Amino acid sequence: MATTTTLLPESRTESDGSAVVRVLSYNIRSMRDDTAALARVIGACAPDLVLVQEAPRFFRWRKKLARLAAASGQVILSGGGTAAGPALLCSLRATVERTEDVLLPLTPGQHRRGFATAVVRFGGARIGVLSCHLSLRKDERYAQGGMLLDRLAGMGVDHVVAGGDLNERPDGATFRRLADSLQDGWATTPWGAEYTSTPAAPRQRIDAVFASPGVEVLGCGVPTGLPGVTRADLAAATDHLPVLAALRVPAN
Repeated sequence: MATTTTLLPESRTESDGSAVVRVLSYNIRSMRDDTAALARVIGACAPDLVLVQEAPRFFRWRKKLARLAAASGQVILSGGGTAAGPALLCSLRATVERTEDVLLPLTPGQHRRGFATAVVRFGGARIGVLSCHLSLRKDERYAQGGMLLDRLAGMGVDHVVAGGDLNERPDGATFRRLADSLQDGWATTPWGAEYTSTPAAPRQRIDAVFASPGVEVLGCGVPTGLPGVTRADLAAATDHLPVLAALRVPAN
């Protein structure tokens, strides 16, 4: 596993009203693993936004997600059981304009999928946010990629960020569909490590953070070597590695 050799920019608001925002995308496997390790990883990444996949969905799911948010220095923004797994957490730095949980069409015999979405502001920067966990089926996944792009386009904001577990590598049709319209964070400004699955022996990148063309990607990748993020915690927290991005969002 490669290690981080350069610092990722810290969150801040610039004098022109733009903002540097740290975005973390993380499949947390319904918090079935070491939740203390999971909270330590999230906290050490110091994110402004956490795009969660496989948040708890069933018995007392709100309490479980709230405990994770509190332990990692975040608050719940949207999603969880009401979005069929995707969720959004945020720091107190965010000013929330609106949230919406979206359930996608159900394919018989498949898991229900959804999007957790929000529009938030950091200083003078306004940004739409979406967390997703796409289907294991190629045809359904491709259709969901189109729905994701349509949802972002309908948010009524100039700048957007989307992230999640795509269940597909960058050479796949759905991944390419998203990358044709949005910036793939790792491909644009690689930082940290690339592969996200699995923690014990990562060999593929199936998790990603995307940003609209007007957003500047300052760095994006798996936060190996980041102070406070240990190999032991990454291995114990869940069955995916997280993706951390620093983005400069223009004022609007």
